[in-house]
Amino acid sequence: MVPLSGLPSQVKIVEVGPRDGLQNEKTMVPTDTKVALINRLNDAGLSVIEATAFVSPKWVAQMADASDVMAKITRKPGVTYPVLAPNLKGLEAAIAADATEVAVFGAASESFSQKNINCSIAESLDRFRPVVDAARDAGLSVRGYVSCVLGCPYEGDISPQKVAEVAKALYDMGCYEISLGDTIGTGTPAKAQAMISKVAADVPIEKLAAHFHDTYGQALANLLAALQMGVATIDSSVAGLGGCPYAKGASGNVATEDVAYMLNGLGIETGIDLEKLAATGSWICDQIGRSSASKANLALAAKRESNKE
Repeated sequence: MVPLSGLPSQVKIVEVGPRDGLQNEKTMVPTDTKVALINRLNDAGLSVIEATAFVSPKWVAQMADASDVMAKITRKPGVTYPVLAPNLKGLEAAIAADATEVAVFGAASESFSQKNINCSIAESLDRFRPVVDAARDAGLSVRGYVSCVLGCPYEGDISPQKVAEVAKALYDMGCYEISLGDTIGTGTPAKAQAMISKVAADVPIEKLAAHFHDTYGQALANLLAALQMGVATIDSSVAGLGGCPYAKGASGNVATEDVAYMLNGLGIETGIDLEKLAATGSWICDQIGRSSASKANLALAAKRESNKE
């Protein structure tokens, strides 16, 4: 068997289920359920768990309990619990909740920026600068997200050059890592590599993360393409929870279980216990009344049932 070339020996998985995965659930998820989810993900070996968002409850009611979630989770040494804090008010609340890392959220599409955060790309970057400065002054790390890097629900294809410009702006203002989001899941491997190649000309490849949705079933293929480019950080959501409320038909993030299974098969170290992770995915789906979007989860569950017979 000829091994795949150019792959990293270790990959950091950023688990976004508790925030990105749950934020658009119509039914309010109890605080204790969110806390238990984060603690279970802890136990499964995740080293980065995006815990919540300090945003206006008017816009994201599901995240209104952000401070309570941060107060109740069991924080393990060596595990990071980043939170979304898009403005100074959110940052102040995050700092009060003892957050050590925050994230700001931009877009490579003008139309999406207007629909999502009610301002232009340039205006969003101007808003983020004082947040990034204040966060770093307070000793917090800051991560930058770029949405719609491989397509927009309003504009269609997005220029890799535009993605690179936004990513560079976030990196230059002090974001230590830039997460590149295929928000509507329309990307394909060749497009993903072309986009990453353009961005990597302005931002070091080791500072980039892939955040791909699975709307067209391309997320794992796109992630493999990103790994071959040297990207060694992947955002994913347990059970494939989440989606984009501004993109009709856009399914959730790629499932963490599926990513972990693929990486295990490639011999890439993640530090994740796949069985515990799959059990966590099944548990949260039971709690919120959803079916898992993870193929690995469903296969492992079927295998467990078969072994019982």
